[in-house]
Amino acid sequence: MKNNNLSVLFKGILKENPVFVLVLGTCPTLATTTNVVGAFGMGIAALAVLLCSNILISLLRKIIPDSVRIPCYIVIIAGFVTMVEMLVHAYFPKLYEMLGVYLALITVNCIILGRAEMFASKNSVFRSALDGIGMGLGFTLALVAMATVREVFGNASFAGIAIPFFEPYKIEVLTKAPGGMLVYGLLIALVFALTHGKAPVKKSFVCEGCPHVEHCRTGCLSEAAVAEEGGAQ
Repeated sequence: MKNNNLSVLFKGILKENPVFVLVLGTCPTLATTTNVVGAFGMGIAALAVLLCSNILISLLRKIIPDSVRIPCYIVIIAGFVTMVEMLVHAYFPKLYEMLGVYLALITVNCIILGRAEMFASKNSVFRSALDGIGMGLGFTLALVAMATVREVFGNASFAGIAIPFFEPYKIEVLTKAPGGMLVYGLLIALVFALTHGKAPVKKSFVCEGCPHVEHCRTGCLSEAAVAEEGGAQ
């Protein structure tokens, strides 16, 4: 059981990293990684919301009616996002201005809603908390890694501190959208190589009986996809 809990905690860092493996949260990933400070702030804010929403949703999982679970999850997430936004605005005004609208948009971050639906609503409070911490750390590390590459090589600085050595060689396009996509793609390829190209496969109830489950790269076929597959046969 202990090893199982540890796997829940650490899977989000590399094996199931939400940014580089599951390719979720792409919009804030590209928008907030032009500097390390903003990327770290966004990651920690998302981690806090993810942890709190996972815990509360797990506590209420037997109470929330299945027919309205998604609206309920969104309300819970929005509540925590509002609290985090107010705290950042009060105590870290510069970070608040730096993140802008993307701080409020954590509400619709598919990583947070996805973990609520796929994990917190089906597991205990403790395991849901571990999942929130692990996925939050994975998201934060991914943002910081991207921001480090983009800021150091694109702006010749790190966390706002100038690095004179890189000034003559900086590639300014890395601080713009095309450069962000390039760095994102390269880091996805690196993680893909480190994990030997093996995306996690989870045989959920919608995958049972599917003849292609062993070859599914995501392991999370939707009910509609399964129904379509069955109809085609």
